[in-house]
Amino acid sequence: MSTYTGKEPSNINYTAVAEVTGGRNGHADSHEPDLSLDFDTPVAMGGKGQGTNPEQLFALGWGACFQSAMGMAGKELRVAATKLARSRVRTSISLGDEGESFGIKAKIEVSLPGVDKELAQRLVDRTQELCPYSKATAGNVPTEVLVVDSID
Repeated sequence: MSTYTGKEPSNINYTAVAEVTGGRNGHADSHEPDLSLDFDTPVAMGGKGQGTNPEQLFALGWGACFQSAMGMAGKELRVAATKLARSRVRTSISLGDEGESFGIKAKIEVSLPGVDKELAQRLVDRTQELCPYSKATAGNVPTEVLVVDSID
């Protein structure tokens, strides 16, 4: 059994559990609430691209977590909740060769209409410090975080 040490939460509020069979071309189930997905390797990697892939799930989860953490950062920096409600986050997870295996890198683009660029950058920087996904990947996953004018 492998155990990795690091900063642990002082209190566990929720634990997600997933069961996977068949890897990238398999199936996954999670419960409470029920979620059932078929996986398929992306076309760019030789698959049929007819199912979800792990990178999509990672991008969705990180993006949702990051945007929620912006709410915490926004309170600290006194950014109006109405302005945060108009924000958009696009998270890109890229998979590529890394030695004998594969590695990932991330790009997070944040659009904050009505927030000046300097404040937006401070907000995004603070969010990066608060977001659990960002903390978990810090120093392990090359991550570019950008404030952008819009996400089309």
